[in-house]
Parts: sequence; structure tokens; C-alpha cells
Amino acid sequence: MLKGKRILLVIAGGIAAFKSQELVRLLRKRDAQVRCVLTGAGAKFVTPMALQVLTEDKVYSDLFSLTDESEMGHIQLSRDADLVVVAPATANILARMAAGLADDLATTVLLATDKPVLAAPAMNVRMWTHAATVANVETLRRRGIHFVGPNDGVMACNEYGPGRMSEPEEIVAAIESLLTTEKPLAGKSALVTSGPTREAIDPVRYISNHSSGKQGHAIAAALAQLGAEVTLVSGPVSLPDPAGVTVVRIDSADQMLAACLAAGKVDVAVCAAAVADWKMARPATAKIKKKAGAAPPALELTPNPDILATLSRRGPQRPTLVVGFAAETENLVANAIEKRSRKGCDWIVANDVSPSTGTFGGERNTVHLITAEGVQAWPTLSKDRVALQLAGAIALHLARPRPAEAAE
Repeated sequence: MLKGKRILLVIAGGIAAFKSQELVRLLRKRDAQVRCVLTGAGAKFVTPMALQVLTEDKVYSDLFSLTDESEMGHIQLSRDADLVVVAPATANILARMAAGLADDLATTVLLATDKPVLAAPAMNVRMWTHAATVANVETLRRRGIHFVGPNDGVMACNEYGPGRMSEPEEIVAAIESLLTTEKPLAGKSALVTSGPTREAIDPVRYISNHSSGKQGHAIAAALAQLGAEVTLVSGPVSLPDPAGVTVVRIDSADQMLAACLAAGKVDVAVCAAAVADWKMARPATAKIKKKAGAAPPALELTPNPDILATLSRRGPQRPTLVVGFAAETENLVANAIEKRSRKGCDWIVANDVSPSTGTFGGERNTVHLITAEGVQAWPTLSKDRVALQLAGAIALHLARPRPAEAAE
């Protein structure tokens, strides 16, 4: 996706600047051309020499370089790139961007560019949530600046929360998303389920699980990026809606199934939601009260509808490709192979959701793709990268002639 693309990487001064070197390496591995603008503060964390070796190009830092500026170098830098990436995007540089300042090479380039800009914020959680930073980010979003992250995590200051810069693989996935011009799924329709379901016990309690919806939402975004018309049926999550995607919000498994069937005939269905297996046979209409000395109430459960199996049934409404997910805590591949056979779907994406993996609610995933041809073990990737890889595999599969087509 990035072969021959020109990336201008602005590296500001924060501890996350050390990740910029890995970002450069990943971009170069994908045959992208990378130039770096290193701020004075950024040079406290990474050296121009290291970046020059990695990029095989000059590193720019001085607005008043007589050699560069004799040819209006800051203008040329800003116009030569296909995309400008700011990583890390500190609170300071975001504030200067929002104010339209041009007091060093980095901010002058950002003010002079007419190309897309992607920012990867990195700062202390209190700085990220401060009203000034919130306002600056809102201003920049309105001006068309794109953002990736930040993630939740432990900071260099040992505080925990949002503000940790996205991992280099996630930033690469965002770059690929912005620079992808080919739309192999144009004219195709896709249905994606995401997040958990909530099954009411009474009006205030429910049965659910720890699914964050991050993987399902990323898949919907990746399919849309490749040109598909995507309907995302999502359980309760705290995620923004993916751009260019029609979102249907539901709570229960019954509601999710109804929404999937209402979407009509689609080319591909990806069932990434963590649907509760059971629901209350008769949910209470009033809050179940705890009574002193009384035993806990018995919950009578009944199976939920099987959404994946329903969509996999043969018939005129069946999608060309049905992809299920198998979230397992043991015997990952064996259980996934058995599930694919039992459900009747075409592919299963199997992932280990044991507590030690951090998959539920985390940013990374390790999956196996189970198809009729066998098992593909994918390396541990960001969920965005898993989504892009899966979307690419779907596009390749749908582009192959169907048996009936091949016989004509």
C-alpha cells in the first residue's frame, strides 16, 4: 500500500520520540520514502544520525539553514510529501498547530503544507484531558487534521490513562488508511457485528462480557477503507463510530440478529461481536430485591439465537463469505476448527482471550485464520493491523471467480 509514498515525519520532544525510529523502520520496510523534521526538543530523545541512517535521507531541523532556505526549503518539504505525520504530537506542538504558529521548522512546515496531516498524540494523562488540549484537538479536527490514538497505558511518569502514543504498527495502519487509493471492495457490501451484548436480568442488571468492540470496529473501518459499503451492528461500546460506516446500535442478541437480518443481502458478513450465549428466560420487570436471610435468586437461562449459524445457512440471502470469530481460552485452533464446521461459516478468526493475553479491551491481538484450505497463524499485531490484513484477505477472496463463473 505504501510503495513509493512520501512521508514527512515530524518528531517533537517527548519520551515517545524513541518509537519514531521503529516507525521509520516499518515505513521503510513497506517501501515508503521517509524524511524527518526533528524539533530541538525531539533531538533530546533521538539523534539526527540515527534517523538519517534509518531514512537514508537528510534530517531537517533548522528553519534558518542558509542552504535549505535559499530554495525555500520549508515550503518544498511541505509540498513534496504525500502525508505529514506528527509523532509524537506533544501537547506543546498541538497547541502551536491550533494557534497557527510558525516559530520553528516543524510548525512552519505544518502551516505551509497543503497535504493531509496525521497526528499521534503523546503526553501525560492530565495534559491530554486538560481543557486546553481538548479544545486544541477539537480545533484541529475541525480543520481536517487526522488523529491516531492516544492509547490507555502506563506513562513514563508511572501514571495510567489515556495519553500513551499509539504503537508504530498502529500508526502505520492509520497511514495506510489515509493513503490507500485502491478500492478493491468498491461496489461490495459488508455487515460487521462488534462489541458485547447485554441480556437483561431486570431493569438495572444484565449479563454481559468484557468485549470492548475495538477489533470489530477496526474491521468495519478497514472494509470501508477498501471501498465496501459497511453496516456495523454494535453492542454497547465506548468507541467513536468508524468513518464512512452505517452504525446500528443494539443491546441484546435478539436485537443484533434482527438488525443483521434487516441489513439484507450482503457480500460479506464478519461476526466479530462477543454475543452472550444465554439470556434470561423471563427477565424481571422490576428490580429484584435482596431480602435479608434469603438465598440468592435462581436465574433461569435460555439460549440466545445463534447469529453466526443463522447467517451461514444456505439460501438466497446468504453472504458470499461469512467470517466468524472464536474467542477461546484453551485449545484455540482445535476449538476454532470445530466451530467453523458446526456453524457452517466459511472462515473463523480464532483468538486467545485468556486474561493474561490482554486481548479483551487491549490494543493488540494474536489470531489464527481458519479456512477450508487450512490454518494461517498471524503474528501479534495491533487490532487495526489485524483488521487491515483481514480486509485484504476478504478482498482477494471476493475477487476470485466463483465456480459457476469459472465454468461460463
